[in-house]
Amino acid sequence: MPINNRIAEFTGEMTEWRHHIHQHPETAFEEHKTSDYVALRLHEFGIAVHRGLAGTGVVGTLKGDRGDGPAIGLRADMDALDIEEANDVDYKSQNPGKMHACGHDGHTTMLLGAAKYLSETRNFAGTVHFIFQPAEENEGGGQVMVEEGLFEKFPVESVYGMHNMPGIPVGEFAIRPGPIMASCDIFEITLKGIGTHAALPDLGRDAIVAGSHLVSALQTIASRTVNPLDAAVVSVTQMHSGDTWNVISEEAVIRGTTRAFKEEMQEHLEAEIRRISSGIGATFDVGVEVHYERRYPPTINDAAETDLTAAVARKIAGEERVFLDKDPMMGAEDFAFMLNEKPGAYMWMGNGPREGGCMLHNPNYDFNDEALPIGASYWAELVETRLAG
Repeated sequence: MPINNRIAEFTGEMTEWRHHIHQHPETAFEEHKTSDYVALRLHEFGIAVHRGLAGTGVVGTLKGDRGDGPAIGLRADMDALDIEEANDVDYKSQNPGKMHACGHDGHTTMLLGAAKYLSETRNFAGTVHFIFQPAEENEGGGQVMVEEGLFEKFPVESVYGMHNMPGIPVGEFAIRPGPIMASCDIFEITLKGIGTHAALPDLGRDAIVAGSHLVSALQTIASRTVNPLDAAVVSVTQMHSGDTWNVISEEAVIRGTTRAFKEEMQEHLEAEIRRISSGIGATFDVGVEVHYERRYPPTINDAAETDLTAAVARKIAGEERVFLDKDPMMGAEDFAFMLNEKPGAYMWMGNGPREGGCMLHNPNYDFNDEALPIGASYWAELVETRLAG
């Protein structure tokens, strides 16, 4: 595998960066020490640094030595998760209840590695913006950066993202044109009945019984109102009601998430949740309030940019180790907000097997350090190819 020779030379240094970031995980919009660390490294590389977008965001800007050319953006996410780490490693999280369980420590490190190499060589025409984004997990830091003027302050022709993927061998890449990650919307349904003694149910209106029927009815949305050739998920993930044995609670709260690859499907799922909830409320004579919130749109890869990034990945991994036929995932990714503004592509790279709980969002997950020079080489090759002049 043709890993960039210069990047291979400082892979040990990259591993130290990754372990440092892993030891000090910070969650959404609290990545103060992480962004300090990233900004310090970029300053050491001689890269211009801008801070403050989305609070803790960092953008490094580097111009090539081969003349004028377009500008592109490379994005890595920096935030951790609210998970207690189960790994027994010498770089284990030092922040109780928080860990890098999704590999954002590796993503940040790989982009820093590419930045170090490109700052030394500058063998490209144009400008590259290294975008270090906070709050990818649940809180939409990518959206906030866009809304606060990311692409006005740092205009680009295209933007690129990458995520490690357990289950794909190290050294392999996967990408596809069109939808690659789903939307993520959330809902909260409050059912309001009449509380009563559990021995006198006829005197009340049971929100729990209504809610139980509602949970079942919501499962018919995907199975009975969606074309089987389309993709849709409606998952109830929480139900809260009551706090003692002999009281029928007057209120039940149901929460969950929906996933889809099309905006029109998002609209359909919301409409069906509202319709079914209203019907259940009428059936059981309880009040119903539905709060539905659009969170992340689908992540849609541009066809031409997908071809470009796949060709770049083949230079690193070889023809037989780059796949364009992997199924899209129903997980969501707020890089979608950047792709809604600019053409670009989102790539998966292998993190190795899932054994031992090495799955995303698992307390036993750990980013595979063997992937660091591969990902950094991919970023460097992408810049030198896209900005060849």
